[in-house]
Amino acid sequence: MERKNTYFVSDFHLGIPDHASSLEREKLLVKWLESVRPHAGEIFLMGDVFDFWFEYKNVVPKGFVRLLGKLAEITDAGIPVHLFRGNHDLWAFDYLEKETGIKLYRKPVVRNIMGKTFYLAHGDGLGPGDRSYKFLEAVFSFRPNQFLFRWLHPDVGAWMGSYFSRRSRLAKMSQAGKEEPSFDKQREMLFRYAEDKLLAFPEIDYFVFGHRHMPVMTDINNKTQLIILGDWISHFSYGVFDGKGFRLQQFVPGSK
Repeated sequence: MERKNTYFVSDFHLGIPDHASSLEREKLLVKWLESVRPHAGEIFLMGDVFDFWFEYKNVVPKGFVRLLGKLAEITDAGIPVHLFRGNHDLWAFDYLEKETGIKLYRKPVVRNIMGKTFYLAHGDGLGPGDRSYKFLEAVFSFRPNQFLFRWLHPDVGAWMGSYFSRRSRLAKMSQAGKEEPSFDKQREMLFRYAEDKLLAFPEIDYFVFGHRHMPVMTDINNKTQLIILGDWISHFSYGVFDGKGFRLQQFVPGSK
C-alpha cells in the first residue's frame, strides 16, 4: 500500500484585502487541495483560514463556498482534515465541523505521525512577551463576550469584523505588497517557546506553526526542527511530511 503524505498549510486570511483578491487566493487554494488530494493521508490547516469568522446560532459569514465545498469533498472521501483555529478564526465553533467534517482545535496538540512526534499549534500567544495581544485574545475568548456579540444583528457584526480586517496591519501590508520582517532565531518568540517546550517534551521531532507569515525551517538541536509554514498572501507555501523528512514547498499550479 502506498504511503500517503501529510500536508500542512496556514494563514490564508480569506476576506482581505478585498473580495476580488481574496477570491483569487481561494480559487488557488482549492487547486492546491485538489493537487495534493491523491497523495494525502491527512491535511492540517494550521489557522487563520479566514481573516474574520463568527458563527451565530443560525448564520455564518457568506462566501468561501469553493473552499468549504472542497473540504467537505475531501473529508467525504475519507481523508482527515484538521483545523487549528487561529487568532482570526477563533470564533469558529461547530458549523465547520458539522458541515465539512473537519476537526477543530484551539490548543496545541502533540501527535505521532508516521513514527515522528509533532508539536502542532497555530502559534498565536505562545512564547514570551506580546502582552497586549494576549490580553485581547483573552477578551475575545471570554464566553460572555461571545454571547454579547451574538446579540448584534449579523449584518452589523459582519460589517464590524470586515471593517477592522480591512484596516488591520496585515491587510495594509497585503495591499502594499510587503512581507513580515526576516526571521531572527535569537528574537523569534516561537523559537524560544519551542526551546522551552523541549525541556518537557524532549521526544519532539518537529514543531509546526503558522501565524508568523514567513516560511522557515531551522534546527533547534541535532534532532528537532522548527517549521513556520508561511502564508497564502505573499508566499503560497506549505509543508509536506512523507514519513522520512519534512520539506517546505511553494505551490505553483500544475505542481504536485
